[in-house]
Amino acid sequence: MTGERRSIYLTTPIYYVNDKPHIGHAYTSLAADVLARWHRMSGHDVHFLTGTDEHGQKVEKAAEARGMDPQLFTDTVSQSFRELAVRMNYSNDDFIRTSEERHKRACAALWQRLEANGEIYLGHYEGWYAVRDEAFYGPDEIMEKDGQKFAPTGAPVEWVREPSYFFRLSQWQEKLLAFYEANPDFIAPQTRRNEVMSFVKSGLTDLSISRTSFKWGVKVPGDEAHVMYVWLDALTNYITALGYPSETEALWRFWPADVHFVGKDILRFHAIYWPAFLMAAGLPTPRRVFAHGWWTNEGQKISKSLGNVIDPLALIDEFGLDPVRFFLLREVPFGQDGDFQRKALVGRLNGELADALGNLANRTLSLIQRNCEGTLPAPVAAPTEADTAFLTATGHADAAGSPAWLVEKVDALLNEQKFDAALTLIFTSIREANGYITREQPWALKKTDLARMRDVLRHLHDALRVFATVLRPFMPETMEKLLDQLAVPAGARDLAALTTPLPEGVALPPPSPLFQKIQDAAA
Repeated sequence: MTGERRSIYLTTPIYYVNDKPHIGHAYTSLAADVLARWHRMSGHDVHFLTGTDEHGQKVEKAAEARGMDPQLFTDTVSQSFRELAVRMNYSNDDFIRTSEERHKRACAALWQRLEANGEIYLGHYEGWYAVRDEAFYGPDEIMEKDGQKFAPTGAPVEWVREPSYFFRLSQWQEKLLAFYEANPDFIAPQTRRNEVMSFVKSGLTDLSISRTSFKWGVKVPGDEAHVMYVWLDALTNYITALGYPSETEALWRFWPADVHFVGKDILRFHAIYWPAFLMAAGLPTPRRVFAHGWWTNEGQKISKSLGNVIDPLALIDEFGLDPVRFFLLREVPFGQDGDFQRKALVGRLNGELADALGNLANRTLSLIQRNCEGTLPAPVAAPTEADTAFLTATGHADAAGSPAWLVEKVDALLNEQKFDAALTLIFTSIREANGYITREQPWALKKTDLARMRDVLRHLHDALRVFATVLRPFMPETMEKLLDQLAVPAGARDLAALTTPLPEGVALPPPSPLFQKIQDAAA
């Protein structure tokens, strides 16, 4: 089920500090958090990194517009991303900032390694540059509207000519294509892999990796008139956090990363530039880059000009943290674009959380309180045919009560980053449990067959323990409350502990509702 203990490294992008966090930031980090929590429950050694990207022309201009020093500006905005991590209950092990000295040292070391390997040369660059994207674009990628030229992302571009150091990216075209062929799971989902391979096949040119037209960045070693290209700077954060340039630090055991979680808009940088930089430096490449889609809001593209930016903190204040966490990964297949609809959130909270799961837990635990002296009934020695069907349907491998089937299925889906499919599977099992309690009617069995009533309630309790455990990464606070109500010891809440039944006679506390239904006219 959990396999040999492994070192697992999961990262979010480091978020650009030109504005406050929005739902997209919350979404990416949530996926990484759920997978990190799952791997910890599986007994693995996990390192989960997030942080902020604080250099570049866009940040410098944003600071100037507010009349602030760039460092003070980034200190302020970076703190808002730290606060988001706390409010969303992320379990990150580190929060990195690219303005930190440890990061500047790592960037300088990587640059010098690339330079020593003959991968960098000095020239000059002229071309179309998008400040918003911190990226150059080829003439064939530029679109024009109303006299203004735009990048494929919609960002305005300007013609730039200045001295620049270059990375010999053109020499890595065939090597990258060979790398993708040898590592078919490196880019996910498959549609994004196809896009990247098509782009690389169309031809790569050498990459400008320094600028002289602004100053807010990591200085190029030996030539401080230049600052590093923000993406060379930013991508290096993933190894900075593990102690690079030292490869003997304890944290270096986590490299290479198991999954870099990114939005689809920054896939090119992670799937082309990053592996090329690493291979050129003689360093291992990440195992996977997963690019998820974008959210719209009630069918509209999200933008500040439309005033429809979704504030994740406002959603938490209104609906509660765990329902928001659940909804974001339940509603849309991870990797596809999704539309945020208020009525869908309310529907999921009321229908699946409050009715299906919350009501099942409250009914079961209330019946145990009233009819079993508030203590856990004994494990069932001889399940009936109906019990066996229930155990199978709710993910148990056999009538002995092992939950291996459900856990192994969820494990496989989460390792493919199929969060919505994992939740669908879990809630299919929860619906089976609701069907079982309706058919068996333990409240009626009290009058006709007390022993059978206790058996039914024990099966339901065992099923709830499995549900609460596998849902812990998605809704940690609420599932801890449910496990408390189930009287599961704090040290028995990982996946391996599910194979050990709780002993009979354990005292259960009085149950309390897990979720509050929402009465929302706006939905």
